[in-house]
Amino acid sequence: MLFCQRYRAITSAYYRGAVGALLVYDVTRRVTFENVQRWLKELRDHTDPNIVIMLVGNKADLRHLRAVAAEDAKAFAERENTFFMETSALESLNVENAFTEVLAQIYRVVSRKALDIGDDPAALPKGRTINVGSKDDVSAVKGAGCCSA
Repeated sequence: MLFCQRYRAITSAYYRGAVGALLVYDVTRRVTFENVQRWLKELRDHTDPNIVIMLVGNKADLRHLRAVAAEDAKAFAERENTFFMETSALESLNVENAFTEVLAQIYRVVSRKALDIGDDPAALPKGRTINVGSKDDVSAVKGAGCCSA
């Protein structure tokens, strides 16, 4: 019981503020693909509903050892509303593309949220207008320090 409480505390802190995630499985080991559902649930339980998630099938270069069809993974990704890509770290195939695509989608989500609440990312920060008055008013205040009573 104590372990579960500690685990939950750690996972909440670990996932806090996450805006994107790559769920990576090994295309040559079916069990890793089967575990994706559990990891996806955990992600969704601990993160913002707008998190960008990409399902990544790694080791795509090992065609002769493939245990998970790309079509199965793609169908799963579509059902779960995640992005999908296959990669090969060995051949440097799509590794950079996976990260770039997740970052592009994160930017799209954040920009859309900013527009929805009326923020313009290019606009200057908004604040209160302070009327400093005339030149005479400023010189009268000049002698007083910021901390004087």
